[in-house]
Amino acid sequence: MPAVHWQGTALLLQLQVQPGASRDEIVGLHGERLRIRITAPPVDGKANRHLVEWLATVFDVPRSQVTLLRGEAGRAKTVRIDTPRKVPPEISALAAAR
Repeated sequence: MPAVHWQGTALLLQLQVQPGASRDEIVGLHGERLRIRITAPPVDGKANRHLVEWLATVFDVPRSQVTLLRGEAGRAKTVRIDTPRKVPPEISALAAAR
């Protein structure tokens, strides 16, 4: 599955997450996954909660529209964003390239 994939009105992201970074950012591709750095530490689910909140902000949706489908305990994650109102250009380019 590609790193960025539309499934109807939902956007599926295959992520490689790096917690404990100095800032939250989309880095680019890491193999077949989209690499994202987040500032939250990988302790007690803090990184997952921060990732969901940050993605909700980036895609301009309520947190309830961001779902962590796979990878709760690891760095490789699959996330679904239902009906994003805004898509960052680097992600739009990846979705269009597939």
